[in-house]
Amino acid sequence: MITTKPAKHLRVVEETPGYWRALFDNPPINVVGAGLFEELQELLARMEASASLRVVVFESANPEFYLAHFDLSDPSGNLGLIKNAGPSGLPILMDTFVRLTKCAVVSIAKIRGRVRGVGSEFILACDMRFASRENAVLAQVEVGAGVHPGGGGTERLPVLVGRGRALEIILGANDFDGDTAERYGYVNRAFPDAELDGFVDGLARRIATFDGRPIAAAKHLVNQVSLPPADRLLDALNSFATALTWPESQQRFEALLKRGLNQPGEMANRFGELLPTLLEEATA
Repeated sequence: MITTKPAKHLRVVEETPGYWRALFDNPPINVVGAGLFEELQELLARMEASASLRVVVFESANPEFYLAHFDLSDPSGNLGLIKNAGPSGLPILMDTFVRLTKCAVVSIAKIRGRVRGVGSEFILACDMRFASRENAVLAQVEVGAGVHPGGGGTERLPVLVGRGRALEIILGANDFDGDTAERYGYVNRAFPDAELDGFVDGLARRIATFDGRPIAAAKHLVNQVSLPPADRLLDALNSFATALTWPESQQRFEALLKRGLNQPGEMANRFGELLPTLLEEATA
């Protein structure tokens, strides 16, 4: 087992030549910003260049937060994810998710803790998702925060859960526990927390024993009938960029940050639950 030099946001453990683990490690709550996407881009380049790698498991070093949400404290810095192009020619945010989905290497999200907004869109771009029954919280909170999903949530969720449940998840902007996420199809399966690591590790090691060409060919064929086209994803991302400028969105962002969104505490823990009360102080 080889552990790479720790990066600021992402730590990679090479369990075997065919199986790597990537741990999100951006204290205090794994907020998602440009720095994480830069490191994901570097990891994707390594994944695409490896002849022996078969599977990467994405997990969190923080058991309470998998990927908290988009970093609203640095909108100018993070707008580069929408305006600047990645290797595919698509904006960096979309490029990262599309390349992950189309990569010949299998991606598995092992979810322990809270995963919301763009974090949820990351796991939706992974090939498989497995969650802790007791300690997983999933949500697309954007509508309650004043915008809408822009990284694939509106395109990928309906395929997985159906139209009605996708609208419930997106428009309700509330938190879903592991059991409900499993029942809806948001994740493949939810396990008792004590069993999650063993199952995912066993599945990853099993896939890592197989040959690369049939894995890549099978994944490509499934992708052909299950992935949204890039132009549809681009429409959503462009609409999201516009939504960031809406005055009502700015008002909600300000209220979120005032309540301590990017820090540990009540707002981060109860994000979905508290969204309907977001503007109460401002209008009182």
